[in-house]
Amino acid sequence: MYKVKISDEAELDLEKAYQWYETQVNQLGSEFIRKVDDSLSSIQKNPFAYPLIYQNVRRKLLSRFPYGLFYIVEDDLIFIIACFHVKRDPKQSKKRIK
Repeated sequence: MYKVKISDEAELDLEKAYQWYETQVNQLGSEFIRKVDDSLSSIQKNPFAYPLIYQNVRRKLLSRFPYGLFYIVEDDLIFIIACFHVKRDPKQSKKRIK
């Protein structure tokens, strides 16, 4: 089984998204986090099921929310490097995943 480690930057991404969704609709932030957890579980079970989007960086899109989890697989570790809104400026995300 692969271990999952979330970078500090990705944690901050998740916190910002959670806070924004909570201000929109009560409990929507919690639903966002549940979808993140579901995606992390899917990645952990089969990390190579999701496409490479840049060199060794893969992306798993969240269901219901326009976000993607960006990660790298090294040996038995899955390192989550970012959680980005996928409909925003792609140049911003490329700065972080390079």
